[in-house]
Formats: sequence, C-alpha cells, structure tokens
Amino acid sequence: MKQQETAIGRTAVAAKRKQYFYPCTAHFYRDAPQLVRGSMQFVYDENGKSYTDFFAGVSVVACGHCNPVITGRTIAQLQQLQHTSTVYLTQPNVDLAERLEEVLPGNLRRSFFVNSGSEANEGALLLARMHTGRKGFIALESGLHGRTNLTMSVTGLQMWRTDQYLDEDVTFIERPYHPELTLEEAAAVSLKSLERVLKEKGHTIAAMIVEPIQGNGGMIMPALTYFREVKALLEAYGVLLIDDEIQTGYGRTGAMFAMEHFGVVPDIISMAKALGNGVPVAAFATTDDIAASLNRPSASTFGGNPVSAATALAVLDYIRDEQLPERAAELGAQLKGGLESLQERYPGMIVDVRGTGLMLGAELAGPDAAGSAALTDDVLEAMKDRGYLIGKNGIGRNVLAFQPPLVITAEDIDGLLTALNEVLLQVSTEKEE
Repeated sequence: MKQQETAIGRTAVAAKRKQYFYPCTAHFYRDAPQLVRGSMQFVYDENGKSYTDFFAGVSVVACGHCNPVITGRTIAQLQQLQHTSTVYLTQPNVDLAERLEEVLPGNLRRSFFVNSGSEANEGALLLARMHTGRKGFIALESGLHGRTNLTMSVTGLQMWRTDQYLDEDVTFIERPYHPELTLEEAAAVSLKSLERVLKEKGHTIAAMIVEPIQGNGGMIMPALTYFREVKALLEAYGVLLIDDEIQTGYGRTGAMFAMEHFGVVPDIISMAKALGNGVPVAAFATTDDIAASLNRPSASTFGGNPVSAATALAVLDYIRDEQLPERAAELGAQLKGGLESLQERYPGMIVDVRGTGLMLGAELAGPDAAGSAALTDDVLEAMKDRGYLIGKNGIGRNVLAFQPPLVITAEDIDGLLTALNEVLLQVSTEKEE
C-alpha cells in the first residue's frame, strides 16, 4: 500500500509528537502502532497489521472507517463546492436541517451547525441563557461536555477541568450512580439534590445539562425513571434541559438518541461525532419557540459547510438504510452478555458491566486505584497486540470502553470476547503466581 510505503513509522511519529505537540497530548499504548489506513470496522498499521476497532475514534466512525457509500458522496461534494459560509445560500445545509427534523425527538426542529461537540454544547448553553434571561447552570458530577471555558465549567470530571478560572455560576449535583447503591437509590439521592438546588436558586438557573449515558464518566446509565423526574422538576422552575448526545447519538445505544430510552424530550439537544463519521460536523437543535431567542447576529464560518452537510446527509441515509440502531441493539446484547459471562468467570477483575447497545463499559479492579488503572492499561496493551483496539474511561481510568463502529459483526464480537478471555486468564494466572 502506498500509505504504508510512505509511513515514517511509530517511533518517528512519537518523536515528532513529543517535539511539536503540546505536552497535554497523550496516547493509550506503550508500543503504539502508527495507523495508516481504515476500512469499515478495521484499521491497519504501518506494517500492514489489521486491528478490529472497538472504540471507533471515541464513538465517531459509527458507520465504519472510510465507508465507501459515505466517502463517495463526500468526495463528490468536495469536487463541486467546498466552502462558502452561511452568508450565502447553499442547499446541503438546509437539506440536512430538514432531515434532522425527521429524526429529532418531539418538536425539536431548528438546527444551528458548528464543527465540534464543544461548540455545540457552548451554543446550547448560550441559547439557554438567552431564552431564560438567567445565567446559572446545573450539571452532574463526573460529566464531560467540552473544552471551551463554559463547557469545561459544566464538566464535572476533574481531569478535564483544565482552566483554573472557570465560570462560577455552575452547581453540581450527585450523578445518579454510586457503586454501593442500586440505580434507583442513586437516582433518588441525585433527585433530592436537584430539588434542593432548585428550591434555593431555581430562579437563577437557565438550564441543566446532562449526558443521558456518561461516557468518559465510566459508561453510567441511570435508572429509566430518572430523567422523567428530572424533567418534571426542571419544568416546575422554568429551567431548560440540555441533552448532550455527542457520544450517544445516532444509533449507538440502540435508539437514534439515547434520551429516547428514558421517554423524555429535551428542550435542547447537542450532536456531533457520529453525525459526520469522521468529518467535522456538529449542531444544537431546539424548538421554534426557544430558537426565536437566538436572534442577535451569530454565525459559524465553517459550520454547515457543503462538504460536512453532504457527508452528514449520507450518514443519515446509511443509518436508515442499514438499520444501525436496531443492529446496535442486537449486537450490543450479544457483547454485553459475553462481558457479563467474563465477569462471572473473573469476578475479582471485572466488577461491573454497564451500558446499552454498543456503548458498553467493563469496570476493572486491581489491589487499589492505581492498580486498577494499571490493570486496565495492561489489558488494553495485550488486546492491541492481539489485534483489538478498545478504549478506557471512568473517574479512575479503569473502565474498558466498547464503542465500536456499528457495522461490526457477530463474528467480530466473538473474536473480541475470546481474546479478552485469554488476556484475563493470563493476568489472573500471573496474579496467582
């Protein structure tokens, strides 16, 4: 392959990263491959070795790497009209907005296009302030919403709160999860906290922002009644609900949007990642009434550009035609069942399996927090050597994250589970010795 022939190699790439990147940039592996090519659920390194991707670029390439059905339409648009900005009329972005109305929940129908999840959440928070005339926000502990100042301010996961001068008008409440409580008990604790905050200062709160399933927080999915009760409390105080579907959207959880599992229609929804399948495109959407409040001049130079919009339209067509949400539900049940079987076999190492669809996490335990994180790194490294790329997240960075392209097969899942069993068996044997 030409790309492999011109690849400088993993050692040289790592050296250039160290020389030219900021020190905050890191990668997962001790011996990290240089990835040079992708095809659907597979990626290939500079030596031609193939890896089955079970992380999808952090939940991005849901339709597969370099999917020819999608990239063909991207290339066609790139050759016809690449960029103009929204100060001119073009068709792809209005067609995309029209298509989004068809898949968005409830009466959400107005879309504002940007380039990333951080921008989408930033815009959603701004919209909430403009509509309510209030400044404050409520967020869940251990959530992640972006790397801009305001989205970092509503991020509860401490490792991602880089800026020491964050917005102080944010109140965090307990997330609806605790390892020593049932999901219902943890939801009750969180709801009591929310009710207390609303009683104290609900008149100053513009919105509550949530991930329906916390991804970086460790694949945390609340009890199914939780968000219905959250929405009822917020409505009583005129507070909006922002649904951050950056990681969960577009079929990954077995539904087009994860909030559908809870039977709730949010006031504002933010989207990115899978919408572009690797091409930068994001948006925040809302109702006619709320959208009317964003009436002062605003624009995104690249947001909704013809190439991104044409790509997103191709993505939506592919999700529909290949029934990817249904596929994620079916294959996710297979993967979750397999992980739960491994948990029964290795209860001292896998302490929890959680999530839904193809957004699953397996929490690992070592002798202590540092040991748990080290064990997770060891498993990732060994799985990579066996040709499987998986992610990691969680407060202690000790949760294996399974977020593969939705085009994986049952055979891919069987292969992953076999390899993971081999790795865990090896680790447990070494522990006994």
